[in-house]
Amino acid sequence: MSTAVQPTLAELVWKDELVFTGTSGGTSLVLDSASKAGPSPMQALALGLAGCMSMDVVHILKKGRHDLRGLRATLVGRRAQDSPKRFLAIELHFIVTGKVPIDQVERAIDLSRETYCSVWQSMRQDIDFRVSAEVLG
Repeated sequence: MSTAVQPTLAELVWKDELVFTGTSGGTSLVLDSASKAGPSPMQALALGLAGCMSMDVVHILKKGRHDLRGLRATLVGRRAQDSPKRFLAIELHFIVTGKVPIDQVERAIDLSRETYCSVWQSMRQDIDFRVSAEVLG
């Protein structure tokens, strides 16, 4: 028997210019179209995708009892020139530190992308999304 997933609640309050304070789940952040007071909405989406997959990869590797010592994710998103300036292509690269076999890192990435990452599954699937990884012993 599975438990029901609670809806995600978020609230935005306009501060000034194109700056909003957002709250969700007891946490808050500032969204700023100019990327000065906080990330823009597209930057927040990029961070959400990289964060979702990074958390999955760490969880999977730790659950497999691998000697994970560090993980860095770098995301580059190419956007459309015309409105809506959506993501057309995303490259996400993971750098894993520790004695973790690259095939296990790739397995964790595949599991995240195809099964666990709710952010990716919520995005348009016609985005050219490429993920790569390397392990630094």
